[in-house]
Amino acid sequence: MASIRLLPLLLAALLLHPAPAAARHFWQEGSGIAAPGDDTPLTWGTFAKLAERLRASVVNIATTETVRHPTMAPRRPGAPRDPFEEFFRRFFEGMPGMPGPPREFKRRSLGSGFIVSKDGYIITNNHVVEHADKIQVRLDNEHEFDAEIVGRDPKTDVALLKIDPHEKLFVAPLGDSDKLRVGEWVMAIGNPFGLAQTVTTGIVSAKGRVIGAGPYDNFIQTDASINPGNSGGPLFNVRGEVVGINTAIISGASGIGFAVPINMAKQVVEQLKEHGKVTRGWIGVYIQEITEELRQSLELPSREGVLVADVVKGSPAEKAGIRRSDVIVEFDGKPVHKVEELPRIVAATPVGKKVEVVVLRDGERKTLKLKVGLLKEEQEEAAGTTSSAFGFSLQEVTPELAESMELEEDHGLLITDIDQDGPAWEAGMRRGDVILEVNRQPVATLDDFRKAVAKRKKERPTLFLVKRGGNTLYFGVKR
Repeated sequence: MASIRLLPLLLAALLLHPAPAAARHFWQEGSGIAAPGDDTPLTWGTFAKLAERLRASVVNIATTETVRHPTMAPRRPGAPRDPFEEFFRRFFEGMPGMPGPPREFKRRSLGSGFIVSKDGYIITNNHVVEHADKIQVRLDNEHEFDAEIVGRDPKTDVALLKIDPHEKLFVAPLGDSDKLRVGEWVMAIGNPFGLAQTVTTGIVSAKGRVIGAGPYDNFIQTDASINPGNSGGPLFNVRGEVVGINTAIISGASGIGFAVPINMAKQVVEQLKEHGKVTRGWIGVYIQEITEELRQSLELPSREGVLVADVVKGSPAEKAGIRRSDVIVEFDGKPVHKVEELPRIVAATPVGKKVEVVVLRDGERKTLKLKVGLLKEEQEEAAGTTSSAFGFSLQEVTPELAESMELEEDHGLLITDIDQDGPAWEAGMRRGDVILEVNRQPVATLDDFRKAVAKRKKERPTLFLVKRGGNTLYFGVKR
């Protein structure tokens, strides 16, 4: 009988506190077209119909940028620098018979984009419009409009534009990139090399690719042909929904293109429309990948999760009780498997939200309460220094670590992992190196490292003093 009496109370509660309505977005969510079954054959007619229906939502973006260029004659490749070049530039530039001051000229570029609302909002890549003085959008019917930048996000390479249309616009519906499967057919429409409304098809080759483009890399890889000029254009699934923004190619490679997942772009453009910029969550930890050696040393059951190398003083993580050597395996209900995942999850979490963080500590699973903070530029700079900025992960050298790994130094920062496509590797640094100085400042802790890097002059390479075996070496690393 008790359960019978509870039912009216539950209904009353629902009437008093109705479920919140689904959030309304300024874009169209979903195409309404049913997904074909796994056994349903696709024909070229399938893509022909999609192309006919969707091409009107894809636009050509032409930008004009003012560039200042010196008029001194350039040196031949490989020629030594003239020691008197600066002398002549400073004291004789502009005199009869001498080169003049820098002059301005217009640089024109082409890209793509797609319409997401009937009142003229357009999504494209940040790098398509980043330095533009003027932006013109040309529709499929050849009508042209001046466009303004509503907001840009270099971290994800996403930008939102706005035109004031005097005609009906065709909108590209946005899909769910999380549901995209490897091997699924996709179609790209764009303006490669200025060839308007070019349609190419292919499959999803991989998901979650990290290519070193930024701190939140999570690209869709596709073999649909993508070329210069395709940037900012849509990648459609067979339901006619945008699942990605075509963004990057590997120079010299064939059949390897990358697209920003549309679910990531949705989070960005919503903030760009409302605020003109993107705010991101921050918790204040330095993290690194769990190698097999670290797994054995820490007696972990697997390499799942990310290892906390250090915690920023006064940060949300410190206040929540997160400690060095904790392994974060879950954040706000989302599992954390790899080191690239946690920054993306935290950044997408609303500032001020209270979340649960699950960590492994001394073999036990603990759940901690944490209030997400606001990521500021200097914090983002610091957060990237141990992983993505230079392409390596660091761990503080302790006497115990030095003894177990037979290191000659009992202080400094050990490179525990290094990206072979990163700037540190290119400069010659390797896993197992111990960093002793950064720009001639001794570093013994991750905090020392962060402070030294923050003081560097960004236009110059960062100087590292490294101990490798019995040798001490200097490396200059460009970023």
